[in-house]
Amino acid sequence: MDPWNSAQDFVRCTLCQTSVPLKYCEVCHTHLCEDCEKKHLSAFSEIHKVVSLQQYFTTLTYLNCEEHPTEQCKIHCDQCDIPICTQCISSKKHLKHTQTEILKKSVLHRELHELEKIVYPTYQEIASNIQMQKADLNKNSQKLTTDINNQGKLWHNKIDTVIKNLKSNVADMESKHLVVLKKQEDEITRIISEISHSIFELKKLLNSKNVCLVSEYKSRNPEFKQLPLKLKVSLLNFKPREVHIDQLTEQFGFLSSLSFTTDDQHYIMSFQGAKSSPLDRSLMDVPRIISSIDTMYDHISGVSCLNDTEIWTRGLNNIMNLYNLQGDLLKSVQTNTGNNPWDIAVTRSGELLYTDYHDRTVNIVKNTEVQTVISLEGWKPLNICSTLSGDLLVVMDSDDKDDDYSGGDEDAKQTKVVRYSGSKKKQSIQYNDTGEPLFSSGDTKYISENRNLDICVSDHDASAVVVVNQAGKLRFTYTGHQSPTKRQFSPRSITTDSKSRVLVLDCNNHCIHILDQDGQFLRYIENCHLQLRIPMGLCVDTKDNLFLAEWDTGKVKKIQYSM
Repeated sequence: MDPWNSAQDFVRCTLCQTSVPLKYCEVCHTHLCEDCEKKHLSAFSEIHKVVSLQQYFTTLTYLNCEEHPTEQCKIHCDQCDIPICTQCISSKKHLKHTQTEILKKSVLHRELHELEKIVYPTYQEIASNIQMQKADLNKNSQKLTTDINNQGKLWHNKIDTVIKNLKSNVADMESKHLVVLKKQEDEITRIISEISHSIFELKKLLNSKNVCLVSEYKSRNPEFKQLPLKLKVSLLNFKPREVHIDQLTEQFGFLSSLSFTTDDQHYIMSFQGAKSSPLDRSLMDVPRIISSIDTMYDHISGVSCLNDTEIWTRGLNNIMNLYNLQGDLLKSVQTNTGNNPWDIAVTRSGELLYTDYHDRTVNIVKNTEVQTVISLEGWKPLNICSTLSGDLLVVMDSDDKDDDYSGGDEDAKQTKVVRYSGSKKKQSIQYNDTGEPLFSSGDTKYISENRNLDICVSDHDASAVVVVNQAGKLRFTYTGHQSPTKRQFSPRSITTDSKSRVLVLDCNNHCIHILDQDGQFLRYIENCHLQLRIPMGLCVDTKDNLFLAEWDTGKVKKIQYSM
């Protein structure tokens, strides 16, 4: 409520108690009407400061200084944490103390306006959006439950139909068997009856003295001794198949992965209307080589960080080596088939993964024992990465379309990204919303998961980096940064850092492209001897140090590119 324009509280002159006051003495804290103002100011024994009542209500009332009562405290001593006046400033007591001006009322108005018009509505909008998301979540959950129930009913109906058919088959076969058995039973009954009659006749002859009857007897024993063929009925049996829950789940349907995404940035509101501005770690103008690690490889093709001090490497043989930053060989692991590893990665728990393209397997190394996690049919694993949630993302390409195809055309193959939880398939990413393939055919693909849970695929054959979100929906495609001095973009190894930046190796231009999480080009890394070597593999440690494998030297360079 505005006290100046409000009539709710009727204020009267402090002196006469009858007239409406138009003035106020800030020293005596007294309301004054026009007549009483003159009397009040005539008191020469006191110092007064009379202002209009409107001015009094629209300006801050400063406290009178305790040490200098005639002065108002418009300054705050930060060390003493008390209000002080101008005379206090020059005293020895507050000398060299940090002092700040007490807020003016205009500042308070501005603060109030900002809170009321910008900050508060923004938070209301956020709260409203949360309610909408909760409603959408509930609505979607109900829809999912209905869909699952409908699928369950469909499966129940199909299973009931199968059971009904099987039972019907059992009844039909039983009926057919009974007909055959009844026929033989009737025949046996007839023969038994005839045998019984022969026995009766023989006994009758034995008791008879009639020679004629005895001479007329004809034995049927040879006939009866020729037993009928035994009917052997093979009883039916039911051979139930083993129920594999993984196969049932895959055939029944599965839920897409749960996704909680936030902008991995901090935002502030501007006074003009809450525009957001991201705070990002700055990139170094001139990246520098911190160290160089010599490996035992003549040609090194891949590198993956175990931690900030150890790296796994692979080359043109079936041995994967673990080195520390001083170049000491800590461990060696050989593939279980003798094939060269196609790619390597490290799980969140520190276990080595590798793909065996020719054996169609994804394998994990526990201590020194190699265990197969995934075996594929019709597909061959290419590159792999371990996600923040512990899932595995595997790029794979298919075999040729059919056995009769002999054109050798790579277009006969398909490429997809599959998410696994252990050996269980959870998600397949292959097509965009219009049914077109997201990835080109061909076996040169690299993959990395970003901190915002995007899946980044370096597609060498398409000369592009394809980025989809966690649900597999296309976010953007990066085809290089326009530059008159650069050749066609030729992406190879790819990795991401703690700020969700994407780093991709360009083998045609011997440089590294750095992109933000939305695919915007930030800068190149093109020094650090990149122009003189053949860069091949990339990875980033937890401190955003870049490890670069050099194909032609067999070395791994540790590079600092961000502050």
